[in-house]
Amino acid sequence: MRIIYLHQYFNTPSMHGSTRSYEMARRLVERGHSVVMVTSWREPRESRDWFVTDEDGIEVHWLPVPYGNEMSYRQRIQAFFRFAIGAGRRAAGLSGDVVFATSTPLTIALPGVWAARRGKRPMVFEVRDLWPEMPIAIGAIRNPLAIWAGRKLERFAYRNSSRIVALSPGMADGVAETGYPRDQIRVIPNSCDLELFSPDSAVGESFHREHPELGSGPIVLYAGTMGRINGVEYMTELAAATEKLVPSACFVVLGSGSERERVRARARELGVLDRNFIILPQLPKAQVVSAFAAASMVSSWFVDIPEMEKNSANKFFDGLAAGRAIVINYGGWQADILRDTDTGLALSRDVTVAARQISDWLKDPARLEDVGRRARALGEARFSRQKLAAELEQLLLDVVDD
Repeated sequence: MRIIYLHQYFNTPSMHGSTRSYEMARRLVERGHSVVMVTSWREPRESRDWFVTDEDGIEVHWLPVPYGNEMSYRQRIQAFFRFAIGAGRRAAGLSGDVVFATSTPLTIALPGVWAARRGKRPMVFEVRDLWPEMPIAIGAIRNPLAIWAGRKLERFAYRNSSRIVALSPGMADGVAETGYPRDQIRVIPNSCDLELFSPDSAVGESFHREHPELGSGPIVLYAGTMGRINGVEYMTELAAATEKLVPSACFVVLGSGSERERVRARARELGVLDRNFIILPQLPKAQVVSAFAAASMVSSWFVDIPEMEKNSANKFFDGLAAGRAIVINYGGWQADILRDTDTGLALSRDVTVAARQISDWLKDPARLEDVGRRARALGEARFSRQKLAAELEQLLLDVVDD
């Protein structure tokens, strides 16, 4: 099977950001399939022409289209459509048995459908976030015409897909609510890279040596984007409220994003910046492993809107793979998992209450170790990347054979 895989924000382990597409594509290659990835190069580059590389057997076609979390919404929309036009032309000229297009952005459906129709082959569409539901919920899209266009594009994407892959049960529900057949939706969530992450705390010693400012107490780690939807300011307030309860605890952020300076300013205002709240630069996926191994708890934060409870946060699954207790501040299916398996806790939005909740855990190393073992076991049993890649492979084979 030859797969044309479209993902605007494809990353390798040497790059910053999610590597789901890389890991899925690599495993498809290992299983004997050919994968051609069509993606964008977001860093500055003199040439604006396509270039091709081989990434562990994946044939990657890169189109230079600058993009960053600090860009305005209008600039991002322009980047989405510039890539969509270029990717459509590129993908349509490639040979393949199936098109697999993964969002976000939702505009990835445009080159996906074009390549599928031109090549008379099926398309499978992967929903990583419900668009335009998410940008509408956070107020990024307010114009009625833009909302109408977004909903039209959403239904266009689904209508032209032979199957839909959703990253969470809530996302699957959202797709089904548009009228798409429920039996053609498959939930394949983000997964645990059990080969990359290690539950061995000795792996984290190098991170401690590199950052003596973190001290020797428990670490609560956030490794990800500081964007509008992430609400990392909550973590600064939690650090302030926890300081007297667990003076040795350190709240560490590894990342960047449009809200970085706002988060830093709030931490400074609360008097915790560079005390028990530390911001460190974002690291490539391959290097972030030691930070997870050094952590006592791995966190995932989002602003308080119901739509975010449908998310499938990478850091949640990386934490399971690393054998670390997970802490979040939202409800939904991930909160249900933590409660049902005793692998972490969902904090109150009231940081005074949340500080007491998390302090009870941070003061109990034996409990954290026990919870960490269950987290790793859960990752192995339900969210192994090998297992979920095999599910994706079978889905694509079924579509090609239809």
